Parts: sequence; structure tokens; C-alpha cells
Amino acid sequence: MAGTPVQVTGTVLTTRRVDAYHALTVVAPGIAERYRPGHFVSVAVGGAYTSMVTRRAFFIHDVKADYGGTVELVFTTGGPGTAWLAERRARDTLDLVGPLGRPFPLPRDPAHCVLVGSDYGSAVLFPLADALLERGCRVDFVIGGAEAERVFGAMRARRMAETTTLTTQDGSLGLRGTVTDALPSVIADTRADAVYACAPMATLRAVTAVAMEFDIPVQVAVEESMACGIGVCMTCVLPVIGDDGATRMVRACAEGPVFRGERVRFEDVGTIPFDALGAPGGGVRHVS
Repeated sequence: MAGTPVQVTGTVLTTRRVDAYHALTVVAPGIAERYRPGHFVSVAVGGAYTSMVTRRAFFIHDVKADYGGTVELVFTTGGPGTAWLAERRARDTLDLVGPLGRPFPLPRDPAHCVLVGSDYGSAVLFPLADALLERGCRVDFVIGGAEAERVFGAMRARRMAETTTLTTQDGSLGLRGTVTDALPSVIADTRADAVYACAPMATLRAVTAVAMEFDIPVQVAVEESMACGIGVCMTCVLPVIGDDGATRMVRACAEGPVFRGERVRFEDVGTIPFDALGAPGGGVRHVS
């Protein structure tokens, strides 16, 4: 049953503001018990008679067994769909499909893990931290944002982790700079065995580069627009190198959203590389 997606009519339990973000808790029986860290849900927005036909994808921040199973979503308003969602109130209903996607792989043995999140991308890392701690892993957080109110989950991170490093670009909280500025020293100080990250694509690219410098594995959850969430519409494709060395255009919603960072061709995201399988001149194997 784990991971098998279902479509449910969920009931909004609570809504709240968390600094710059919105947090929405929805009673969603069938989704909560199937959830694994890194899964997401696809939500219909706009109501029954809306012109907004595409769904919106959101990483799941938290799940609880209360009321038959609840999921919490954290998001910011960036368009009419998320603005509509932010206006929902308790007892409103939502159409959800989930859990979707490929979750974070967990180490078989206890390991030192650094979790890196930027803005509300940090939200998906807290259930991952719980799962890692249950396996006896050490967890250290590096989370940041442009300013203090955009750093999500600082207090919770401090309660969970061995160490928590906070960064803001304006210096209003923690270190001045970005999460990738702080990451090298955290990896070195904690003797990290692995890095997990969720952030905008440019940050994931930089996090991956740092992890590769230290020769440790990195798992990234990409924040791509996913109009359908089930691999049909092909709006979320990105170039990823396979085990055979060939680049394929894969769907973030189906083959992801979690990928090995070193396999994602970040410099080519938004394009179809000439050497990708199926491209006009494609099929060339990638040699790193």
C-alpha cells in the first residue's frame, strides 16, 4: 500500500500563517498512511467552475494520524492558484491526489546527514529528518532564505538536529549569505556522509557542486512546475543522466521529484540537450 496514490476529497482542518508562508492542514484519509518523506500531492484549485484547469503540486510538510490522517502543506502565493488556496478556511473541501513521486532514499546504516533547505523548500526536510533519526542517523540542518521571515522551520530544526545553521542574504538572521556559503564548513565539521536538499534549482545546483567536492552523495528534491503530477502532461521534464551514461528527459513528478544531484544536468534544465536520447542529434553517452 505504501506510496500507491489515491484521489480523495479532503477537508481543510486548519489554516495558518507561518511568517511569509501559508500552512494548510487537510484531513486526507488514504494519503497520510501511504506517505514517505519526499512525496507530494496534486491539488485541484479554483473550485468546481474554475478556468484554472491545471492542478498544483505541493510537497507534504507533515502527516499525522489525527482525524483518520492529515497532511500539512506549506506554500507561498505566487499566482491565482495558490492565492485561491490561501483563502481556504476550515471545513472547505479540496480534491487531492497523492502521495505522488519518488521519495527520498534512506541509508541502510546510521550515517551523518546534512539537510539543506532554502525558503519553504525546508518544509519537506522535517519528516525526512524524523525518518533519519529513527534509523539512528545524525542530522544537521542548513536552512536559509532571503530574509528572516523566509527562513522556514528554524525552531523545529534546532529541536531536532545536532546543529542548525541559519543563513539570510540580508543578514537579518544567522549568517549573512546563502546556504551554500555555509555548507562546506558544516560538511567538514560534521564529517557528513550524505547531503539531502530541497530548494530552487540554482541552489540545488550549487549544493550538488559542494557535495561533489567532498565526494559524498547528494539527493535533491526539485521544485519543478507539475501541472498534472502523474507524468502525462510532460511540463516538468528535465535532463538526467541514467545508469548507462545516457541523458534522458525524465519527468520530475514520476521519476522524481528526488534525484541524485550529480545525475541532474542543472546547466541544461529548461532545454533539451543535443545529446539527450530522442533529441534531434541525441543519444551520446555522458562521460563525467
